Amino acid sequence: MLFRYNKFHEAAFMNVAKEVTGGIYDKVSNTEYYFHLKRTNDSLVQENERLRNMMVTNFENPDTTSFMAKDTVPYDTLGHYRKFLWREAKVSNNSTSTQNNYITIHRGENQGVRKDMGVVSGNGVVGVVVNTSANYATVMSLLHRQNRLLGSLKKTGETGTVQWTGDSPLFLTLINIPKSAKIARGDTVMTSQYATRFPPSVIGTVYNIVEDPSTNFYTLTLRPATNFFSLNHVYVVENLQAEEQKKLEEATKKKFNE
Repeated sequence: MLFRYNKFHEAAFMNVAKEVTGGIYDKVSNTEYYFHLKRTNDSLVQENERLRNMMVTNFENPDTTSFMAKDTVPYDTLGHYRKFLWREAKVSNNSTSTQNNYITIHRGENQGVRKDMGVVSGNGVVGVVVNTSANYATVMSLLHRQNRLLGSLKKTGETGTVQWTGDSPLFLTLINIPKSAKIARGDTVMTSQYATRFPPSVIGTVYNIVEDPSTNFYTLTLRPATNFFSLNHVYVVENLQAEEQKKLEEATKKKFNE
């Protein structure tokens, strides 16, 4: 009765009630937001897959100055042939503490994943598919002693071999970069155009430059672009033109070795 028939008390009571219920609503909203984070994250990963498949670097036309009869349907509106196809995948298992580290992803042959396909994260290169089952695939991580990947300096284009020494998961090594190259700490290293498994992707950045007086090459220490300690989702990249290139090169070798 006091709050109902006294306007001042009623107003005071309503203000207090709004603060209490408002605080409760905020807590409920925050709780719901927390439990929806996984769904939101999955949605973002799927959206990234769609956007990556739309990138211009996924399409490539053969160099030609004459008429070319197209025997496949072009994917984009400009008539460019699709070269790279991206598929998102969840990481089921991941190791970083051994000499030969592997990553297991929950996407396999039934979902279009095949051996030798490249794998990248949202930040850079992860590794290469080495084994598949119906619904899973094993990826040889960049943190593997047997891994070899062609990498190029983004600024100047010199190409060398990226490998892992097995010492620290925080660093990679780039060898066979000529001393004529102009290099500075922080320079970006990309996948080489000769690395057919990958579209242009970041491998890492130059952390240290080692000059060996006995050779004409630098040895570069790299910080990998991918954080291998927090991999949740990756993208499997298929080069749709790789088989054509491989068959042509094998036929050429066979022809001139006969």
